[in-house]
Amino acid sequence: MESGYVVKSKSAKKISEKELEMINKLTRRKFEEDEIYSFSVVLCDNDIDRDFDRFSDSALEKLSELYIGKTGILDHKATSENQTARIFFCEIENVPEKTNKVGKPYKRLVAKAYMPKCEKNESTILEIDSGIKKEVSVGCAVENKICSICGKDLNQEKCAHKKGKKYRKNGKYEVCHNILENPTDAYEWSFVAVPAQPEAGVIKAFENKLCKGGEKNMEEIIKSLGGGEDVNLSAQECEKLTNMIKCLEQKASERDSYVEEIRSDVLKMSKILEPDIGESLIKSALGNLSLTELQRLKKAFKSKISKSIPSAPQFAPEKPDLPIQKNTQFKI
Repeated sequence: MESGYVVKSKSAKKISEKELEMINKLTRRKFEEDEIYSFSVVLCDNDIDRDFDRFSDSALEKLSELYIGKTGILDHKATSENQTARIFFCEIENVPEKTNKVGKPYKRLVAKAYMPKCEKNESTILEIDSGIKKEVSVGCAVENKICSICGKDLNQEKCAHKKGKKYRKNGKYEVCHNILENPTDAYEWSFVAVPAQPEAGVIKAFENKLCKGGEKNMEEIIKSLGGGEDVNLSAQECEKLTNMIKCLEQKASERDSYVEEIRSDVLKMSKILEPDIGESLIKSALGNLSLTELQRLKKAFKSKISKSIPSAPQFAPEKPDLPIQKNTQFKI
């Protein structure tokens, strides 16, 4: 298989009564066989895709449940105008004597979809039958993304391994990839020109931990962005992330002002303690110090200056020289 694709058009075959019954569970009125066009499509499989991701067998089983009733669109553009078909049946299909790239029995998720026969769908049906609209891709959410080399869940913590690189494991070299586990939602499936999976392409929209109200945890979103993954955000989450960035920018600006203030203080103190060193040289040296280093240097300079320069005011009154008196305890 070279891409997720339409397996077979059923335009010339009779839709079974059982299939028609499943379709009519999703419709508002009862449709007859001659009103419906149906076809089979491979959605995804358990092999490593172009992004070096792979669904586990258990993930395929869960997706077979989640994709019932899900709509098919064009190019993952989620608009009502782009809706083309709907899935009414899903099953896992074993391909005899075929293995995936990790040497396990090859499995694929095959779905059956339908659309009404009408003027609007005539061109789409013709493109499917003629093989023009063939490749598909799916949009879904998974809870766990496991590194195939070390077994860490990359939605929880990072690891040192890079997808696509080979690492030695159990005495042989293996291509590092992410194993997608525990699907939590299936958004849609789409006709596309070039799917991500060689067998069925997938747009990975990994579901992160949710905060109260169903929003994604910002730390988890940032972790996913840092890992170079695609992340789907709601308008609310985008606003939250934007506000966080603005807040960080404000804090960074305030920190820069604070660092510059300390650097200026240290420069003044260094002129007092080491007047022979040129100002340009001192500035250059201070420019390479971190905030912590500048704070430590300021503290050390301040202590040294307090010891070498009297802290008493210049015009402080002198204590009068009074004669020492004895036996004052007996004086009334």
